[in-house]
Amino acid sequence: MSKSRVRHHVNPLRSQFLGRTLAPLDLPPTGEIEVELGCADARFLFERAPHVPDTLLVGLEIRDKMVALVNRTAGELGLRNLRAHFAHVNVDLPQLFPDGRLTRAFINFPDPWFKRRHRKRRLVDPELVETLYRKLRPSGELFFQSDVYELALDALAVLEDAPDRFQNVAGPWSFLLDNPFGARSLREARCEARQLRIWRMLYVRV
Repeated sequence: MSKSRVRHHVNPLRSQFLGRTLAPLDLPPTGEIEVELGCADARFLFERAPHVPDTLLVGLEIRDKMVALVNRTAGELGLRNLRAHFAHVNVDLPQLFPDGRLTRAFINFPDPWFKRRHRKRRLVDPELVETLYRKLRPSGELFFQSDVYELALDALAVLEDAPDRFQNVAGPWSFLLDNPFGARSLREARCEARQLRIWRMLYVRV
C-alpha cells in the first residue's frame, strides 16, 4: 500500500470538520453493505474484501488524505467493492445511509482521548448507538475492538445501557475472545505481535 504522511489524531470538534454538508452516499439498491467507522488506511477492509466479494465495504474517515489513499489503493488493486468517504461520523452518519440499510458496522481501535476534558470527543456515545440502531438492519451487527481497557469498558457501558437496541453476543457485560471476521486493522496486527490484550465486543441489533 502506498505511503502518505498524515496526522494520527485529529480533534473532531474543530470547525473545519463541522462545516461540511454531506449528501447521502450513492449506494446500490440491493446487496449487503458493511461500514468501518474511522477506517484510517482501511487495512481491515482490504483484508475483509476477499471474504465478502459481493458486499460493498465503505470506510468513513475524517482525514482527507487517508480517504484519497484508500480509494487510490482500491483502484490499483481492482477492488470495486471497497471505497472510502470523508465523514465526521458523529455528525454525518445519519444522512449518509438509509435506515435499515447496513449489514454490519465496525469500530476498530478508535482514539481513546484519555483526558477527562477530551472524553466528549470519543466516538461511541448514546447518540451514535441510536444512529446505528436506525441504520443497521434487524439482526445487523456492531463490532468494536480496542487495546485500551478504559475505552472498551466505556463503550461497553454505553451499549449495555441500550438492551432494547443491541444484545451482546458474548452475554451481558462480556467481551468477545476473538475477532470472527477474518481481517485485522494495522493496530490490531501490531497489538497481536506484541501480545497485547485486545478488548472486543460484538452486538446484534434487536
